[in-house]
Amino acid sequence: MSNAYASIELHVSADRVWQLIGGFDSLPDWLPFIPQSSLSEGGRIRTLQSVHGDNIIERLLDFSESERSYTYTILQGPAPVRDYQATLRVIADGQGAKVEWFGSFTPEGVSEAEAEALFEGIYKDGLAALKESLKA
Repeated sequence: MSNAYASIELHVSADRVWQLIGGFDSLPDWLPFIPQSSLSEGGRIRTLQSVHGDNIIERLLDFSESERSYTYTILQGPAPVRDYQATLRVIADGQGAKVEWFGSFTPEGVSEAEAEALFEGIYKDGLAALKESLKA
């Protein structure tokens, strides 16, 4: 099992950050490489479309409003991994917030280092985009 992790410190309240990213269907609101998302199965499944036209289907595994976090798995997508599970979490940090995005997975057809670099890049780029979204 491989792992990837990224975090960012933001000078915005945890509640404001969670308001933007806390919805399982909210990726298009802050993540530019996912312009479309639609929910099904009572909000437990999201179908995403990337800017490259790839479809990614994910299932919500756990959601906690009080802990400002959710965990999901990829059911179908182009990533060269299986058994993917990730968490997006917002932690209050004084007047600001720390956002963590981390996951575990088993690489398929690529090395562990390549798979880890892929997801660390996605997480870091995503959190940088989140920071930009919150400046508006």
